[in-house]
Amino acid sequence: MNPNDIRDQLKNEYPYRLELHAHTYPVSRCSEVSPTELVDIYRSLGFNGLVVTNHFYSGTLDELPENQRVDAYLEAYHQAKDYAEGYGMKIYLGAELRFDENANDYLLYGADEAILRQAREYFSKGLACYRREVSLSRSVLLQAHPFRPGMVLADPALLDGVEAYNMHCGHNNATALAVRYGAAQHFAVTSGGSDFHNPGRGHEGALALRARRLPEDSFGIAALLKSGDFVFELGGQAILLP
Repeated sequence: MNPNDIRDQLKNEYPYRLELHAHTYPVSRCSEVSPTELVDIYRSLGFNGLVVTNHFYSGTLDELPENQRVDAYLEAYHQAKDYAEGYGMKIYLGAELRFDENANDYLLYGADEAILRQAREYFSKGLACYRREVSLSRSVLLQAHPFRPGMVLADPALLDGVEAYNMHCGHNNATALAVRYGAAQHFAVTSGGSDFHNPGRGHEGALALRARRLPEDSFGIAALLKSGDFVFELGGQAILLP
């Protein structure tokens, strides 16, 4: 069997394409797309679903009163979700957490309103306290782009895995190092995504997770990642094994 036949076979076995890392304005100030624009872009690329992983840290939406920030965060997700339903796309809630202790980012899959509200209470307390005191039995927490400049490696015991493949075109993510690091640590979960913020720069949909079936919700995304039963598709062509 030649490589193209193997690639096509894997695409047939894992037909559903998902983006695991994408941001929308105004929750993520660094993004240049609204929730509905994000859906339009990924729909045009033939994706079946995506996870909205907006930045979530002490300064998120700090122009709003404290008691309104989580609601505003969730509103961006609901805008994308409601809009995508008309096209048969699935939108999942996620978050890119940052604790006050450093500039590290952590991707959270398996999230709901209660989990997000609880996470806000721990930004000032740090990752170790969060993992010690908060049960995330139905979720996964991964260190995002661990070798990007400015990051420090978190204690592996505090993580469920690592985002080894980050395709953001504006950063040096040292992907090869991240992949080898994930393998050396024997993490249960190795993930990846386009880290999409900016249209027209060529990284929208750069990395897709291909699944046998579409998860029902954010906790289904976490379960899928834990199962390891998926493949990655790079640039719409190459198939990578997690």
